[in-house]
Amino acid sequence: MFHHSSKLQYKVRVDTPDPQFAKFLQQAIGGIEGEIRVAMQYFFQAMGARGDDKYRDMLMMTATEELSHIEFLGHAVALNLEGAPLTAQEEAAKDPIVNAIMGGANPRHILSSGLSAMPVNSNGVPFDMSHVYATGNIAADMMANVTAESGGRVLASRLYNMTDDTGMKDMLSFLIARDTMHQQQWMAVIEELGGIEAQMPIPNSTPQEHEATEHSYYFLNTSLDEPTPEGRWTSGPSLDGRSEFTKRDKPEPLGQKPSLGKARPHSGTQTEQQ
Repeated sequence: MFHHSSKLQYKVRVDTPDPQFAKFLQQAIGGIEGEIRVAMQYFFQAMGARGDDKYRDMLMMTATEELSHIEFLGHAVALNLEGAPLTAQEEAAKDPIVNAIMGGANPRHILSSGLSAMPVNSNGVPFDMSHVYATGNIAADMMANVTAESGGRVLASRLYNMTDDTGMKDMLSFLIARDTMHQQQWMAVIEELGGIEAQMPIPNSTPQEHEATEHSYYFLNTSLDEPTPEGRWTSGPSLDGRSEFTKRDKPEPLGQKPSLGKARPHSGTQTEQQ
């Protein structure tokens, strides 16, 4: 069961409406870095969470917070569309070339939504849930969540730099701050579970005898003309504490040349293939 307050999580103020910025804000709603993505990701992770119930509760609470972000971003889109031209003639009256094709605004804000937000990205492509990651593995999900929040914070920072509107900068500064907290909380779960060393490799429940460990800790240089890029990943103890990193230059293939042989009868192939 969900409850809803009539008030937004954070105040939204637009000093100078900007239909083009409304189009940019759509990325924060329906883009792969946006709030629909993380709301659904945390929601489905919560529904599949097993183990200590506090992690399910944490995920569900953050999922509903992300729904709040969708709501106030949608309001920001609508406020930025205030006064947007509703006809080409109206826009052409201001600029003879229709203000560079409606000034870069999204035509669907007029044609499809009546000057309000939509569940789409800045190109007008609907969010299709293909970037919702919920594995049922708490460590894998926390790693995916840090990545999602990192992309969201990058996007919010770019949007902040794209506007001079004081109200929009204030709202985006709040989103940047919440992304900071969410990055921290997902990493805090990893730390609480024993840290990277205890949680890796993921899943840490896979028996070691199921793994060909002689191949687990070497960096493979597959370049024909570049040396191995030396770094933390080529020498020293592995992050899980199980081994040492090494490197392999110009590695020889370990497998065979693939050949499927003859095709089966009745498989729809040419007789010469059978």
